[in-house]
Amino acid sequence: MAGIAGGFAVGDFLGFDLGPARNLVAGAVGGVIGSQILQFLIPALRGLDIVPAVGQMIGAFASGAALTILAGAVLRRRRRERD
Repeated sequence: MAGIAGGFAVGDFLGFDLGPARNLVAGAVGGVIGSQILQFLIPALRGLDIVPAVGQMIGAFASGAALTILAGAVLRRRRRERD
């Protein structure tokens, strides 16, 4: 959920809007990938404590936003090359 929020936030505030469906997908995929990377790098996040869960949500938000930015930049570049 945090990755989806990151995807929509970046789309709305930074101008990398991919459309609702693409923002949702990019944010969700980015959030899942970011969470998995964090769990691999920081084994303490595998527990159910509240502090690691908040850290994981922040990481998912950031990675969802990052993937949305990356996808938005790629789509912009492709559109410019076509025109």
